[in-house]
Parts: sequence; C-alpha cells; structure tokens
Amino acid sequence: MMWQFIHFIDWMLWLFMAVSVGYVAFFALVSLLPKKKRQAKTNDESEPTDFLVIFPAYHEDTVICRSVEEFLKQDYPQAHWQLIVVSDHMRPETNQWLAEQPLTLLQPTFEKSSKAKALQFAIKEHDNWREGASNRKVVILDADNIVAPDFLTRLNAECHHIQGVVQCHRTAKNSDNDIAALDGTSEEINNTIFRRAHNQIGMSSALIGSGMCFDFEWFKTHVNNLSTAVEDRELEALIMRENIYIHYAEDIYVYDEKVSSGDNFQRQRLRWMTGQVQAFISMLPYIPKAIGKGNINYVDKTLQQALIPRSILLITLPFFSLLMTIVAWPWSLKWWGLTACLCVAIFVAIPSQLRTRALFSKVLALPALAWKMTKNIAGIKKSNTDFIHTSHEK
Repeated sequence: MMWQFIHFIDWMLWLFMAVSVGYVAFFALVSLLPKKKRQAKTNDESEPTDFLVIFPAYHEDTVICRSVEEFLKQDYPQAHWQLIVVSDHMRPETNQWLAEQPLTLLQPTFEKSSKAKALQFAIKEHDNWREGASNRKVVILDADNIVAPDFLTRLNAECHHIQGVVQCHRTAKNSDNDIAALDGTSEEINNTIFRRAHNQIGMSSALIGSGMCFDFEWFKTHVNNLSTAVEDRELEALIMRENIYIHYAEDIYVYDEKVSSGDNFQRQRLRWMTGQVQAFISMLPYIPKAIGKGNINYVDKTLQQALIPRSILLITLPFFSLLMTIVAWPWSLKWWGLTACLCVAIFVAIPSQLRTRALFSKVLALPALAWKMTKNIAGIKKSNTDFIHTSHEK
C-alpha cells in the first residue's frame, strides 16, 4: 500500500512537471519552422506614424542619461515623435540634465511608486496629444534601454504592415559575468519560445515590459486599469481578452541591461514570479468565456502563467531522476526522459550564435540562481501590489 501511494505521488509530480516541459519542447520545435509571413495592413505607407515615447524612470540616475542621449539620435522626422521621461525619485542633477534636453520631463510625486503609475501620469498629462492625427502610437521603453538611430523608422514601417500591438526584440546589452550572460540567454530563449514560435503559427507573441508599441487611443483607454507591479502581464491580459494580435518584431532591437548580481537577480525574479501568480489568478475566471469564443491566445497566455520556471525545472528534474534511480530505478526512466527532453528543447531555443563553449561553461552558476528562485516561492503574495525595483550597478 505504501509503495502504491509513493508511486501515485511520483506520477503526479511527473505529470505536473511534464506539462511545463511539453510546452517548452513544443514551441522550441515550432521555432524551427519557416518564418510566417506577416499579415499586410492597408494603411498608406507614405503617412508617417506619430510616436509618443515614454521612459518611466524610478531611481534610474545611473542609466537614464545614456538611454536618452542615444534615443535623441533618431533619424525619424522630429515632427512625428515626442519623448517623455517620467522622473520618479531621481537626483536634482539628473533632472537638471534632462530638463536641458529636447524632451518633456515629468516629475510626479507618488506615495507608492510603480511603473504603471508613471505610465498613467504620462498619459493623463498628454490626454489630447496630437488629437485628430490618424496614426498615433505609444512606445514604452525602460530607463536602461538603448535603441539604434533607425528604431522609430523601422517601427513606423512595421506599424504600416501590422494590425495590433508590436513587441520589439529585447536583447542583452551586457554580459559582465556569468549571471548577466545567463540572464541574457534566458531572455533569448523566451524570445524564441514565447514570441517568435508563437507568431510562426499565427498566435500572439508575449509582451516583455519594454520595447512595446500600442495604439494611442487603446492605451489611453486601458492604462488606468493597471494596478499591480507587473503592468506588462496586465496589459497582455487586457489585449488577449479583446483578441488583439501581438506581433514580434524580431529585427527591431532594444538593448536591455541584464542583472549582474545574485541579489538583483533574486529581486527581479521575485517580481516576475509574483506577477505570474497574480496574472494566473486574475485571468483564470475568464477562461470559460475565452474557450466559448475560441480565444486560443487568451487560453495560451493563461497557461503560460502556470508554467514552472525553466531554471527550477533544470534543478528539480535531475534531482527526482537521481532520487527515483535510488528508490526504484524503473520509475526513474520517465524522469530521465523528461530531463533529456527539457535539455534538448532549451538547446534548440538558444539562438545558434549563442551556442558557444563560453556560454555552456557558465552553467555552473545555474544551481545558485535556481536556489534563489526557489527561495522566492515563500515571498510570493498573490495580492501584493508593491513595486520591487531592480537597481542597476555602475
């Protein structure tokens, strides 16, 4: 009887983890398919898009100046874009420098700061921005993001061919140490699985928090619905409920600073894991309606919130494989198979240019990072709305 119970628990754990592994493996294989042709839009391409570009910046003195400096090099017609920096708790000298630049500087005072509040404040201050213009867009960038001078030019071309939201290709701008390198690689795996592969079979890409481009009217109408510290997941849920397509613009790069310390990694992942739980709880009640309407993108995005983080899987699967090998080796075969499946899927999802000996030598840092993520589980609060800031090292 005891062995039957242990065997039952063994299978339940395996099936629970197999869902996450199967999801990753399926979309890793899908990413190998030929690139899907984008859906053409009927807009007049001779008419430039008007872009309202927002940099929310909370305690971002170490990175915001360079990001703004680089953005101001845009080759897109100046008459068709406006840059806003929402300076929240930044130093006077930083604000002084920003005030001297050709941009709009907003300095709100929030009792409890968050990126969502910064976006809401910016839109409230520009409620009637270029009213009457036929093609207005809002672009969200993080304070550490660097873009090329042709960023808006490329985004304009994309907006003329795509109906819906555009998510640009966010990628690492630094690989200072093992943690930053692994963080950057993890983001590229996410790009493969949750963005490129989804688009290749006609499904919506996932949002990523920055490098996002929305219709101005839609964003203005929905931004005040954001209430948590993971506004990108809230935006994603709102978009999916309306069945709006999210296009992944793989060739438009947004360079993002990756975390270089274990503490920052842990804080960042705590925010992500908390947001994942909150998003799953909030999205779950709408599932029956989404299924009834055939809204596969909403169902898919809800499922994504229930997936086990890959780094935790990379630790737990070998652990259970070894444990079952000791307890009852025939039971371990399914665990070893699942471990192998995950490793192959991750390898496939890593862009070929990143599959280097130098990268794989950094996996020794993975167990420590996975342990930090595991410790975060105890810190997850399903109703928490506090903003968890990830600082940038000089």
